[in-house]
Amino acid sequence: MAKNKEMQELTFEQALNELESIVKLMEDGNLELDDTLKMFEKGIVLSRICSDKLKKAEKKISVLMANENGEMVLQPATIPEEQEV
Repeated sequence: MAKNKEMQELTFEQALNELESIVKLMEDGNLELDDTLKMFEKGIVLSRICSDKLKKAEKKISVLMANENGEMVLQPATIPEEQEV
């Protein structure tokens, strides 16, 4: 359980990168069956972590975009000039 707790503390990006690494390892097909199962289980946990973090971000955005009456208002996202990609 300690490992799952440590994994919960990963950022979305860290969890996603780790999940992508696991997928690559499994796709290569060089793992033994037991190792494949362990990687699969870890991948499921990481997938859930990513999903949970995305759901939380979505809720936060919904709250931020609600007007004073609690109605959802369509507002374009703006990116300050210094943060443009």
